[in-house]
Amino acid sequence: MSPSSEQIKGCLLGLALGDALGAPYEGGILERLLWKMIGTTTEGHPKWTDDTQMTLDLLESILEVGELNPTHLANKFASSYRWRRGYGAGTAKILKRIKAGECFQIAAKAIYPNGSYGNGAAMRSSVLALIYPHKKALIDATKTSSMITHAHPLAIEGALLISLSTHYLLQQLSPTQLLAQLNTDIHQTALGKRLEIITQWVVASYEATPTEIVHLLGNGVTAESSCCTALYIALAHLHHPFEQMLSFIIQCGGDVDTIAAMAGALWGTANGFSKLPTVMIEDYQRLLNVAEGVERFSKLP
Repeated sequence: MSPSSEQIKGCLLGLALGDALGAPYEGGILERLLWKMIGTTTEGHPKWTDDTQMTLDLLESILEVGELNPTHLANKFASSYRWRRGYGAGTAKILKRIKAGECFQIAAKAIYPNGSYGNGAAMRSSVLALIYPHKKALIDATKTSSMITHAHPLAIEGALLISLSTHYLLQQLSPTQLLAQLNTDIHQTALGKRLEIITQWVVASYEATPTEIVHLLGNGVTAESSCCTALYIALAHLHHPFEQMLSFIIQCGGDVDTIAAMAGALWGTANGFSKLPTVMIEDYQRLLNVAEGVERFSKLP
């Protein structure tokens, strides 16, 4: 069954809102000062970062080509790169090499021989569940999209954790049902151990504190230290306002914008667009247009 308009817009706008509203709290003092200077549009709206940019690139590439073409997507990622979006240093190097004409398979391994294990693939993977309703196709698409910039097994499984979580939320699975499924889907030990912790908390209806989350799950830029964090926070706040979830993520610190983007996409998928806060952010109409394009695409035979 195709996702509803509420779910599609909820997922994409939830991601962008989490990203844009979380970005001012990202990193240390110098990073925050820099974002304070460059993080708003001329109209005063919060800007989004590479999290939303690469998500839009992914969706627009699929809509333009009619399928997920990794070469087209790699070139789109590269052409959209701007340092002001806050790209990770490794991803920036990869995209510059692709823009200079190097194929993405070589560029990705030239920077990281085993592939990057950051969360850059996971931050954009939720929306693939809107395009690919069948689990096998979703897994294949997630892996293909990830390999362009984040080819390490941990990064790929982190991306799968987020895309599959979105898939299960679209099916309206409960948190315990969702986690039971993920525990059979995820095979990387580092992520599996964190899923076990999340499952224990959810089953016991235990509300973990930011300190516990940072200590046991993490709040960093790697897939290992952020994907399960975003998943738990989203599940723990499914029946709370989006703003409350965002405030909690800010308390956790670390890679705030990306954790908020991933959690925001999951929250928005589960609760729908109409439950999101009515906050105007950069290129709001573009986000809605892309969501409408995804809705039309998902209904094609």
